[in-house]
Amino acid sequence: MFSYYRSGLLSFSKKCLHLLPYSSRNISSKPKTGIVMLNMGGPQSADQVHNYLHNIMTDRDMIQLPIMQDRLGSWIAKRRTPEVQKKYNEIGGGSPIYKWTQKQGELLCNQLDKLSPDTAPHKYYIAFRYVKPLTEDAFLELENDGVTRAVIFSQYPQYSCSTSGSSFNAIYKFYKNRKYPKNLKLSIIDRWSTHPLLVKTFSDLIRKELEKLPENKRQEAIILFSAHSLPLKVVNRGDSYPSEVGATVQLVMQDLNYCNPYQLVWQSKVGPLPWLGPFTDDALKGYVAQGKKTFILVPIAFVNEHIETLHELDIEYCKDLAKELKVENIRRVPAPNDHPLFIDALTQLVKTHLENGPSVSRKFLNHCPHCVNKNCWYTKKWFKEICNS
Repeated sequence: MFSYYRSGLLSFSKKCLHLLPYSSRNISSKPKTGIVMLNMGGPQSADQVHNYLHNIMTDRDMIQLPIMQDRLGSWIAKRRTPEVQKKYNEIGGGSPIYKWTQKQGELLCNQLDKLSPDTAPHKYYIAFRYVKPLTEDAFLELENDGVTRAVIFSQYPQYSCSTSGSSFNAIYKFYKNRKYPKNLKLSIIDRWSTHPLLVKTFSDLIRKELEKLPENKRQEAIILFSAHSLPLKVVNRGDSYPSEVGATVQLVMQDLNYCNPYQLVWQSKVGPLPWLGPFTDDALKGYVAQGKKTFILVPIAFVNEHIETLHELDIEYCKDLAKELKVENIRRVPAPNDHPLFIDALTQLVKTHLENGPSVSRKFLNHCPHCVNKNCWYTKKWFKEICNS
């Protein structure tokens, strides 16, 4: 008997196609503090897929192609567009990541206005890397609003140079040839993989899915924590992402009192180069070969639903692969989305950060031991000057 987590998310993603204009996100016409929410983003309709893929494939911070990044990246994006469009159509026509980020921003700012009146009113600004609203859109809006205090809040709990780093580089590039507002105080929340309420959020979500399993199968369920993989050459340069994802996993299992066997696995490999493993689908095949038949999948590095949860985990693994392997029970834990504990985590992170004053962490300013990205050097030097001025 097959079971997997959908819970109305397909219908939710369909609603994303009828969003209000970005300007409707205003929480206050004269905000005092801006919260810039960084994330990769996702196409809200199939006709946005090509530009989205083009922006990813031509970004050397995200993917380093061996030659002619712009031309080869553009060719790959064009070639992959029909296949990726098909996947988005299978989850309702577009990604719900904007709608979830919007909801998270609203709930975050509502709580901050109550808990931190000295820095209120607060307004969130969505800064996606590869699809509108883009990073530059967010900062133009923030400047036009006359914000005097802004917190750049990465929505990747675990930092990677390929994801978080690319977004921070985009901010530096925006201001490279533009005058920085003299009255704007800027600071950064760059990672938060071990925050207690993030841990509690995942623990609660996992417990709820375990309870839905047949009682006689519950204890034997293997919890597979699945995160987006990285090319091994990125890992070997010193990217901290794998260790930070591992830290989240260990704290979640500690909070669950190590109730079940568990394994950290990796998904979303692209291209022929070696990537960090074991891969999620291969892990399922391996465990089934060992006689295991009950699984819980946890998207441990994703804070809201998108193509990699709704399609890769739900359809490709929990439905199609599970049927092929004759898995008896498999469930997918939902992303944090608007879980109350998760909203409390976001609020506590920003509130504590605001109370401590403008800052940038020493970890953020440090470079990977084998860093080869000049953009990274310029970006971190710029943030050090701006955040400490």
